[in-house]
Amino acid sequence: MERSTASDTASEKPNPSHHSTGAVQMRIKNANSHHDRLSQSKSMILSENVKVPEPVVEKEGYLLKAKIADGGKKLRKNWSTSWVVLTAQKMEFYKESKQPALANLKPGYKPECVDLCGACIEWTSEKSSRKNVFQITTVSGNEFLLQSDIDFLILDWFHAIKNAIDRLPKERSCTSRNLEFKLRRSSSIELLNSLDTESKEPKPEHRKSLIFRLNYSASDTNDRNRVKSRLKKFISRRPSLKTLQEKGLIKDQIFGSHLHLVCEHEKSTVPQFVRLCIKTVERRGLDVDGIYRVSGNLATIQKLRFVVNQEEKLNLDDSQWEDIHVVTGALKMFFRELPEPLFPYCFFEQFVEAIKIQDNATRIKSIRTLVKKLPRPNYETMKILFEHLKKIAAKESVNLMSTQSLGIVFGPTLLRPEKETGNMAVHMLYQNQIVELMLSEYSKIFGSEED
Repeated sequence: MERSTASDTASEKPNPSHHSTGAVQMRIKNANSHHDRLSQSKSMILSENVKVPEPVVEKEGYLLKAKIADGGKKLRKNWSTSWVVLTAQKMEFYKESKQPALANLKPGYKPECVDLCGACIEWTSEKSSRKNVFQITTVSGNEFLLQSDIDFLILDWFHAIKNAIDRLPKERSCTSRNLEFKLRRSSSIELLNSLDTESKEPKPEHRKSLIFRLNYSASDTNDRNRVKSRLKKFISRRPSLKTLQEKGLIKDQIFGSHLHLVCEHEKSTVPQFVRLCIKTVERRGLDVDGIYRVSGNLATIQKLRFVVNQEEKLNLDDSQWEDIHVVTGALKMFFRELPEPLFPYCFFEQFVEAIKIQDNATRIKSIRTLVKKLPRPNYETMKILFEHLKKIAAKESVNLMSTQSLGIVFGPTLLRPEKETGNMAVHMLYQNQIVELMLSEYSKIFGSEED
C-alpha cells in the first residue's frame, strides 16, 4: 500500500524533461513572434520610406525676382537672379539650377515657395523702371515681381504661370483668405462700416477684468457709436480733389498727369521738365556709353520725381543729380507714367498698320500723315524728343546707341495699346520699328511739306 501510494505520488509530479521541453518551445514561439514583429516593422519602415513622386515640372529657368510684400506688409524691393521652377500648383525659387541646389542644400532648408491657388498675375510698369515686369499676388498677401529682358522668354513665362493659375480650382478657403486680405486694404469708410458687423467672441469669465468691463459698458458703447458716426460724417464731407486744387492745398502733379493738362498748367506745348532733361543730356550725356539704355539709381530717380511734383525749383546740375542716368531714367519714367502715352491709344492700331506697309515711301508718308493728326502737345513734345534722340544716334560710335537700340528702349514707353492682348510680343516688335523708322526718317516725317 505504501508502495502504490508512493508511485501515485510520483506519477502526479510533473516530468522535468517535459517541462523543460515546453519552456524551450515557448521561447522559440516568442522568438518567432518577435522576429515577425521586427519584419513587419521593417516592412512598414520601408513602405514609409518609399519616395512620393515629385510634381511634374512644367517650366524652369532663370528670371530676375523681387519680393515686394509679405502678408500684405510692403518690403523693400531687392532684385536677385533665381532659378524658378513651376509645377501645377506652386512655384519655387532657388539660388541656382535646381539639381546643383538640391545637392548642396543644408538640412532643413526649404526653397521659397509660392502657392498659386487663388493667385493673381498681371503686367505692371508702375512697380519698376525695368521693362517686361509682371506681378504675382497670392491670397496670403505676398507679392512678387518677375522680369527678363528677353521679350519672348518673359511672355512665355507669363502665359505658363497664368495657365497654371487658371487650371487650379477656386477653393472656398482661397476665396475667404483673399477676401480677408482685401478687407485689410479697404478704404476708411469700409473699415468703419465693418466695425458695426464685427462678431464679439465670448471670453472666459476670469479674463473680464475691470478695464474689460469698463470698455464694454453701456455708456462707453454709446461714446464709441458717437465717435464712429462723427468719423463717417467727416469722411463723407471731405472736400473733393478739385476743390483742394482750386484752394492751392494740393498742387497739380507733373508725373502721372495727362500731357495736355501739364501743358495747360504751364501754358506751353512741351512740358518744362522734358525740355530741361533734354537740355541737360545734350550738354553732358551725348558721349556716355549706353545713354538711355543703362538704368540709374531708382531711389534717386524717385527723389527727383518728388522734387518735380512738389514744383520745387529744379537744378539738374546739382551734385545730387550728377549721374546722367538718373536724369534719363526720370525722363523715361515721365513718359511711362503718362495716363495716355505720347502716341494716343486711338492712334495705336493706325501706326501699326502703317509700319506694315511694304513700300518704304508709302510707309513714311502714312506715318507722316498720322503724326500730323496728333494733338498739338503730343506733336510738339514728340518732335523735340525725336530731334534729341536723333542727336544721340548721331554719336553711335561713342555711346553705342543706334536707332535700333533707341527703338527698343523707347518703343514700349511711347507707344502701347490700351488693353494688352496675346499679341504682346508682335506689338513690341512693331513699337520698336515705328520709333526706329521715325528716327531714321526724321526730316521727312517732321519736316515741312516742301521738304
